Amino acid sequence: MKTAEELRDLLSQAEDMPYGAARTALAEQILRHVDAAGDPFLSFMARLIATNSFVYGGEPAKGFVTFSWCVSDFDRNPQPYHQRAQHNLLWLFKTMVNALTKFPEVPLARTYAVLDDMERRYREYGQGLGALYKYRYVVADHVGLRDEADSWYEKWQAAPRDSLSDCVGCDPTDVAGYLAARGRFAEAVEHAHPVLEGTLNCTEQPQAILEELMVPYLLTGRESDAADAHRRSYRLQRANLADMADVAGHITFCARTGNEHRGLEILQRHIDWLDKAPSPAAAMEFAAAGGHLLRRVTDLGHGDAVVRRLDRPDITAAELATELATQATDLAARFDARNGTTAQSARIAGWLAREPFGVEVPLSPTQRVTPAPPPFKVDIPDISEDLSAAELLDLAEEHAGADRDDAMVAALAEFDRRFPEPAGEEAGRRAALEGAALDWREDPEAVERTWRRAFDLLTEAGSAERAAATGGRLGVLYCLTDRPDEGFALVRAEVAHMTEHGDDRRRSSAWSRLAVAQFLAGDFAAAGDSLDRADEFAEAAGLPRHRADNEIWRVRILMAADESAADESVSAESAGGESAGGESVPAESASEGLDRRGRALAAAMRARDFYREHGPASRLAEAALMVADLSTDAEQVAEAFGEALAGGGSQVALMARAGRGRALLHLDRAAEAVPDLVEAVALCAEQGEERNGAVVRQELAIAYMRSGRPVEAAEVAEEALLLFERLELDGPADDVRFLLAGLYREIGDQHGALTIYQALIERLADNPAGRGQVGEQAGALLYDLDRDAEAAQVFQAAAEALHEAGDLIGELRLLRRRVSALHFADDAPTGLAVAEQAERLYAELPPELAAEPNAVWQRSMVAREAAGLLLARGRHAEAVPLLEGLPERLRAIGAEEDAAAIENMLEEARNTTDE
Repeated sequence: MKTAEELRDLLSQAEDMPYGAARTALAEQILRHVDAAGDPFLSFMARLIATNSFVYGGEPAKGFVTFSWCVSDFDRNPQPYHQRAQHNLLWLFKTMVNALTKFPEVPLARTYAVLDDMERRYREYGQGLGALYKYRYVVADHVGLRDEADSWYEKWQAAPRDSLSDCVGCDPTDVAGYLAARGRFAEAVEHAHPVLEGTLNCTEQPQAILEELMVPYLLTGRESDAADAHRRSYRLQRANLADMADVAGHITFCARTGNEHRGLEILQRHIDWLDKAPSPAAAMEFAAAGGHLLRRVTDLGHGDAVVRRLDRPDITAAELATELATQATDLAARFDARNGTTAQSARIAGWLAREPFGVEVPLSPTQRVTPAPPPFKVDIPDISEDLSAAELLDLAEEHAGADRDDAMVAALAEFDRRFPEPAGEEAGRRAALEGAALDWREDPEAVERTWRRAFDLLTEAGSAERAAATGGRLGVLYCLTDRPDEGFALVRAEVAHMTEHGDDRRRSSAWSRLAVAQFLAGDFAAAGDSLDRADEFAEAAGLPRHRADNEIWRVRILMAADESAADESVSAESAGGESAGGESVPAESASEGLDRRGRALAAAMRARDFYREHGPASRLAEAALMVADLSTDAEQVAEAFGEALAGGGSQVALMARAGRGRALLHLDRAAEAVPDLVEAVALCAEQGEERNGAVVRQELAIAYMRSGRPVEAAEVAEEALLLFERLELDGPADDVRFLLAGLYREIGDQHGALTIYQALIERLADNPAGRGQVGEQAGALLYDLDRDAEAAQVFQAAAEALHEAGDLIGELRLLRRRVSALHFADDAPTGLAVAEQAERLYAELPPELAAEPNAVWQRSMVAREAAGLLLARGRHAEAVPLLEGLPERLRAIGAEEDAAAIENMLEEARNTTDE
């Protein structure tokens, strides 16, 4: 049997817990033992607290019993403690009246009787009747007595607020609901908005008022506010069974704003709540919302979508729509039978028949606001009917040389139309152009066949230069497809022929192809030399496009050489600085690597500048991506990724969107990063890039967070976490968990944040630095929640973890925070002992570490916290030696404000001691 003291401790714990299954279970445990403890006041308070736990934990029917017991005890055996708790009891009358309307098996007469009893007691207590009028309005509105409801509403609004009025968030919520139900949406927003600018500490706020404002916001043209209200309120309501009816409102809002997919996700997440609904009224609302949503999904052609339920067979959307509509309709009939009206049946029928608002509102923070831009298109010039076969081929070759691929294809199509059976040189030229139009990565065998045919035809026709050039192209293809010997023979043959017979344009192309072949063979020095020769001929022939194309290859050659040098350095280091033969291997200097990367960046920028002016967009994108990859200037990187978007391809778009988003984040331009990262998420989904999708979502969550949009940040981070967990990437998943915990704290979900911190501490058992970091955050949260004794314990564990990690200044910081927590936990002896422990730790620090300003500051603040602990307990003389010397120590590190504050403390301590 538990003692009264143990039960009081448990009751205190229950009051500190969030509403839900755990708190309800603890409340029931207390009730099983409380009467045997022989403390009538404890029995009374346990049932009062249990009533609240049941109602706000999603089991209001249990509260009827505990509330009735309290009322009976209050009337049967009046005691002084009853008077002290009378306000709490009278407050619960409102909760009970509201709950009674939600159970059709409870006769309406009983609800009216409770209202009458509530009125009598309020009058006897000397309170106003505003709260009574409100709940008479609630009952009349539920029954469907509109005129009577309006009358009670007016009386409620005319009555002054008093200590039994609902909180400053809940009353305006219900007013907004009244106004919205009568189509007065602008008034609803105007009435409720000032409340959101204040401080709301109620369990139901701000989520309830935000949920009520979704539709008024939308229908007064404030779509972004409506979306924000949905996100913020649903996040705080989704974990609480007691908010089941509010979740129904979110499902319907999704169904009517073009977000049926999101509504279906919410329905799937909560469908099993129907088996444990807090009340028939909540079940009716949820079933109506689900039936309405699934009708929309079916009408849109997705009636075969599967909804999964626990302990039941899967069911299609169309089938479940019918089932839920029937359930909602049947429950409405039960309420109407109890009430003697048809109000609930009419309301549910109207709900099930609702149509979209006609305004589509993006609700998912990863949903594209605008469609993806169309692929880049090039205007194709008209082709003259007077051109001969040779002239058409000349035109196609001209387009090919200028990277106008679409125009080249158009010229070839015109050639084929007018000259369907070419022969000799014209057939060879046509085949060579056909090979150039094919993508060797998709079908290298087709390219080889085409170029081989072109080579043979041109050779037979005596077109030696064209044959040599085609052979060079074929040679590069062989080098790309693991036939280097054949490839080099053809490429070198082209170089030899063009050196003797070709013009500078032909020589430039030949040497460029040799550079490519050497690059593919890993001979980067030779490739660079060949490219220089190609540039000389391009310069002589006045071919800036050739030079720009060469710059692209120069970047590839330089960066491949850089990677090769890095690999050799690593190999040399692992071999102790010797080659396999025992010879010394000189390590490449850092300056050589930087010079190579600098030259590569310069080459990429020259290519980008040319393509920026002359096109094509695909080459501009390629060069811009190189600039972005090589540059260390975030502004330049962001600009380069922006230019790369002009390339149009989905792969380029993904790299550019994600890259520019990251660069903008680095530049602290998070709001600008959001659209790019949203688009990157969409592109990842389209391309099946699950891992990249998780990473980009994590970055988008950070962008939302830094943009002051924590709700969207949390939603995206949750998506990222699911992906990382599915991919079994534990490190990134833990990073997202840590991010999520901070976001939960910011949006008011302290229980969710604490749950993540506790889980992370367990997961980081082998990572003392990480465990200490997370423990510090968990302790800070507990401290903010006034759970100071628990905070002190967590700070202690975190300090030990940082000690293990070798972060001694971090350990000192956590000892300071532990002293502060012990102060407010009223454990002065332990707090002073921890302060002495911190002083010993500082004395043992290496001299260079002890001299760091952070170490000096932390040590000083530990002493200040210990002195504050003593001063608060009237032990002024003991505080003086702790404070003496601190101002001088702090001023030496520039902490002037802290020094001045401690001087004031020291003066107070001395003066009080003298007295």
